[in-house]
Amino acid sequence: METLDETRSRPSGTRRAGPGWPFTILAVLVCLVLLLVLAGRFSLVPGLNDLFGEETKDRSGPALLESIQDMSRHEGAVGTFQIVVDLEKDAKYLPDAVRGTRTLYVAAGTVGAYVDLGRTGPESVVVDEERTSVTLRLPRAALGAPALDPDRSYAVSKQRGLLDRLGDLFSDNPADERAVHRLASQRIAEAAEESGLVARAEKNTTSMLEGLLRSLGFRTVRVVYA
Repeated sequence: METLDETRSRPSGTRRAGPGWPFTILAVLVCLVLLLVLAGRFSLVPGLNDLFGEETKDRSGPALLESIQDMSRHEGAVGTFQIVVDLEKDAKYLPDAVRGTRTLYVAAGTVGAYVDLGRTGPESVVVDEERTSVTLRLPRAALGAPALDPDRSYAVSKQRGLLDRLGDLFSDNPADERAVHRLASQRIAEAAEESGLVARAEKNTTSMLEGLLRSLGFRTVRVVYA
C-alpha cells in the first residue's frame, strides 16, 4: 500500500512501469534476430549468409599407403547397376512403432569383369613352326567385387521405432547403414552374374589380343577360354 507522501511526490500524469515491459522488449529482440536469420537464409540481406552460415573444416590426417599390388588382370567390361533396397527389421513380439526399422535406399554401383592373364604360363601359348598362327589358352573371365558409388547412392527414408530412436542417442553411429550397403552389394553382384558381363569381357579380351598379335605378324590368332 502506498503512503500519502509517496502519492504526493509522484508527478501528475505519470504511471509506474508495469511488469510486462521487459518481456515485451525481449520478444521484440527475439523477433529481430529471427528476421535477420531468415533474411540471411533467403538472401534478402546481402552478407548475412556469411554471418549465420555453416562452416566446414577438414581436420582429416594424411592418407597412409598400406600396400601396392601388381595387377595382371585385363578388365574387359564394366557394368553399371542401380537398385532400390527396402530393408525392414521387426521385433518378434513388439509393434513397429516401439521396436523396428525400415530403410529405403537407392544404391548405384559398378561391377567389372576381367581375365586374369597372370594365371597363364608358357604352356598357354602355342605357336606353329611358320610362326604365322598362335593359340592362346586363357582362364575364364570372372567378376570383381561390386563398388558402390557414394555420389549416386542415397537414403530415401528411414523409419525407426521408439526404442531404436532412443538407442541412436547413445550410439556412436546412429545412421549406420552397413547392413543396407551389404544387401545392395549382394543384389548388384547377383544382377551382374545374369547380365552377360563375363561373355562381354571374354569377347573384348579376344579382340584386344587379336589386334596385338596380328600387329606382331601373326595371321591367325585363336583364343580359347578354359
